[in-house]
Amino acid sequence: MKKVAILQSNYIPWKGYFDMIKMVDEFILYDDMQYTKRDWRNRNKIKTPNGLQWLTVPVEVKGKYFQKINETLVSEGNWAKDHWNTIKGFYGKAKYFKEYKEPFEAFYLTTQEKYLSRINFELINIVNEILGIKTKISWSSDYTIVDGKTERLLNLVQQANGTEYISGPAAKDYIVEDLFKEAGIQLSWMDYSGYNEYEQLYPPFEHGVTVLDLIFNEGENAKQFMKSL
Repeated sequence: MKKVAILQSNYIPWKGYFDMIKMVDEFILYDDMQYTKRDWRNRNKIKTPNGLQWLTVPVEVKGKYFQKINETLVSEGNWAKDHWNTIKGFYGKAKYFKEYKEPFEAFYLTTQEKYLSRINFELINIVNEILGIKTKISWSSDYTIVDGKTERLLNLVQQANGTEYISGPAAKDYIVEDLFKEAGIQLSWMDYSGYNEYEQLYPPFEHGVTVLDLIFNEGENAKQFMKSL
């Protein structure tokens, strides 16, 4: 038995993203798909005293209508230091900030990475290390890509020797479930409901923010507020 999930990389994703990584044996970053603007690929939300605020990695999009996620380049050189100063400014007083800031600070103050996909990958790995997630991370570009939305996902699972595919709930709009059934691959749906609230700065409570919020506020207790850890 081998469980596989396939998702596009997100910038410092929310806790549910990491639950999905933990729930499978191989997590495939679906990064040779078309980059979508105003999406989670290059941005995420943080809590501030004035409400939610986007942290957005500036990327080159002008004239690049069909570029893939793994072809998308950063457009400004100082974004990382700016992001770290913002994170530090709003989370500096969080209970576990000092204890867990080091790997993030090191990344933001030293990275020279130009590709958005690699930036996301490095930050996902830092969070996985903190949360003790040891799932294999691969890239869709490691495999052969076929045509058809459902067919492509099914084929990736088969190439990874998966026996079960765990999908995000949004894919219910387009996945043809019968194709998985015919191939003998179990199709399961991730359930993002039922998360418990934790001690969060700047009420009211909000689940849909970067996982940094959970780590800096709860530290070693963060796993208690996730489904898979």
